Amino acid sequence: MDTAPPPDTAELTFRDATEADIPALVELIESAYRGDSSRTGWTTEADILRGQRTDPQGVRAVIESPGSRLLVVERDGAPVACCQLEHRGEAAYFGMFAVRPALQGAGLGKVIIAEAERTVRASWGVREMHMTVISVREELIAWYERRGYRRTGKLSPFPYGDERFGIPQRDDLAFELLVKELDA
Repeated sequence: MDTAPPPDTAELTFRDATEADIPALVELIESAYRGDSSRTGWTTEADILRGQRTDPQGVRAVIESPGSRLLVVERDGAPVACCQLEHRGEAAYFGMFAVRPALQGAGLGKVIIAEAERTVRASWGVREMHMTVISVREELIAWYERRGYRRTGKLSPFPYGDERFGIPQRDDLAFELLVKELDA
């Protein structure tokens, strides 16, 4: 996924999500991870999880939570990506990352994660970025490793039985913590 030419970043804008963004962000996140639309891109979870990835309440909770931001990335006024940033003491948490499937593989993700890292350093002065990735997502984990994240081997259980996170299609799912040291 690293062979595409760099995206035209001059046309991207980054801003904090608002209540009015919730429907578009739910649609964006769902399209990137679940169902047939997600198969257009390479980050699909459709083969390991069915059902929803998030819902309006989940997106609203990120927007309204103290110490949390949901960045919306727009091109020509339309959301093309988003990511959650949460201040957790000495580190920031990166999550709810979604890029519109038709735009995946063109370098947009690299630009967004770099901006997220810059933002948490500037806003919160943190020195580490943390994230959790479903441990069987080897291709996605490899992509993050190429961005400087390292696997920690620390696993947390997948919330089996809680359909707010999807309906697992296999019984070996867990979240692995990935960590990156951020430059000062």
